[in-house]
Amino acid sequence: MVYDLISSDLTIKIDSKGAEICSVIHKGKEYMWQAKPDIWPRHAPVLFPIVGKLKNYSFTYKDKTYSLSQHGFARDKEFKCIAQEAHKISFELNSSDETRAVFPFDFILRVTYDASERLITCIYEVLNPSSGELYFSIGAHPGFSTDELNNYTLRFPAKQYEITGLSNGLLSDHKEKLHIHTGELPLDTTLFDKDALVFENNQINVVELVSANGNGVEISCVGWPYFGVWTKKECHEFICLEPWYGITDSVESTGDITQKKGIIKLEGGKKFECGFSMKFF
Repeated sequence: MVYDLISSDLTIKIDSKGAEICSVIHKGKEYMWQAKPDIWPRHAPVLFPIVGKLKNYSFTYKDKTYSLSQHGFARDKEFKCIAQEAHKISFELNSSDETRAVFPFDFILRVTYDASERLITCIYEVLNPSSGELYFSIGAHPGFSTDELNNYTLRFPAKQYEITGLSNGLLSDHKEKLHIHTGELPLDTTLFDKDALVFENNQINVVELVSANGNGVEISCVGWPYFGVWTKKECHEFICLEPWYGITDSVESTGDITQKKGIIKLEGGKKFECGFSMKFF
């Protein structure tokens, strides 16, 4: 089911499948990627209980092996709407026999969107209702329509960043410097010839996507340890700006989820919460 949110400046639609934002309209302009099935059939998936790809699409826990597809299963699950106001809505997904077959932990995942003027605040809450431990990652994957990628730039507050290379979707040992002398990175499809731009170590707290005519969106994700920028190879129609609490496996991963890079360990009865915002202009 698709739900509507309205602020003074934005008209927003959110699908209960995946608790996914599927439309943000500001001054008649659609900002979100419209999920063309032949290109990339999603809008802004919630990544849970993993971010990225597992080596061999599997992990081990207590000597058992489990299989998970890239970015986990939450994006394909039907969430329950648990609270709704004109400008705010909350969804919930609970563990089940089906989820425990591929991810042997109990959890409650809540996703809340709160709209005010040109700003959407997204809050993720993960609760551990059991007495045992819960290992997980969580992330955002909003895709923004660009029409023509070459007409857009990314604005960064610093002039130099470090990017971690990927090998078949897994973290490699290769690092390279990204120099942004003017504070702006002109976008071009060749930037993504080797997959996503991956930023580790809390390098990105804010970034702006700006078109040639001045429209755009600002992502604020203070404290998030990882960030990704991605579009499909040779695609000029959309770009994703992705804050993550978790990251894809490395090529050297052992598969033990308790040792996975970026994994969050949540004790029984505890709650993890994080949030980011999107400001449209």
